[in-house]
Amino acid sequence: MTDLVLLPWADYAESLGGAADGLDVAVWELGAPEPPQEVLDDVVLYVPEYQGGAAALQAMARMPRLRTVQSLWAGVDAVWPHLPYGVALHNAAGVHDASTAELAVGLVIAHLRGIDEFARAMPTGEWRKQRFDSIADKHVLIVGYGRIGQAVERRLEPFEVAGIVRVATTARTDDGGREIHGIDELPSLLPGADVVILVVPQTPATTGLVDAAFLERMKQGALLVNVARGPVVVTDDLVVALREGRVRAALDVTDPEPLPAGHPLWHAPGVLISPHVGGNSSAFLPRAQRLVAAQLARWKSGQPLDNLVPRP
Repeated sequence: MTDLVLLPWADYAESLGGAADGLDVAVWELGAPEPPQEVLDDVVLYVPEYQGGAAALQAMARMPRLRTVQSLWAGVDAVWPHLPYGVALHNAAGVHDASTAELAVGLVIAHLRGIDEFARAMPTGEWRKQRFDSIADKHVLIVGYGRIGQAVERRLEPFEVAGIVRVATTARTDDGGREIHGIDELPSLLPGADVVILVVPQTPATTGLVDAAFLERMKQGALLVNVARGPVVVTDDLVVALREGRVRAALDVTDPEPLPAGHPLWHAPGVLISPHVGGNSSAFLPRAQRLVAAQLARWKSGQPLDNLVPRP
């Protein structure tokens, strides 16, 4: 009986720089049939395809020797329900930083500068010339100051924002001397923010974080940007706030998701929606391959893998 590594790329040897050399490897590419049971019987390390969906996760239950899963997601809330007990789970911390931070800033600029409005005017040839907001001189609140939150900050700094306020689970000062506020301070921080960017993981503590009370505390006309998870925001409360014109929103994630065609959020005023593409850009694959290569090197040498996520 062999110890098999199941990877999502047929060209693993080239893309991983030889990191898989010396390992017994099988490949399950997106769109291909599920490997036969005799293959699944031998899998000890599994790297599910990022876009493989439920089938890629449900297959873990048919891997009796599975010991370790290297997810290509940064947030692993979708993995836990399918992960057999006793199997270690490692997330893709760092893989999605560039893509997600880039989209977060892109959504801010697109909404403030009216780019979505211009696109909607093109089919009718309407020339919508008016003055729009700039990201310059805005006060930005980043809720969730992990790796992606820090990547968002680095991308905001050249745009001459007036200030960036950072929020994490607990208050602290980081190694660079930056003040990071605790999430319990949000009620006093929200009124001063022109833009609020959500990059928190979905946990019991963050589910429903942005509710009616949160939205009431936001500055009139402020922009809420969600590149975290849909359930962090109470959708019905956001729809009410949008209809009343109290806030604006740019959302890469929604609850429910995918957002049904007739859902009122599609037609609420002041909202820009993208279809959960924050981490899915050309920057994803090379970073994912570098992570998997490094993890396989650790696996071969008997070292613990990075990014272990404790079971909730």
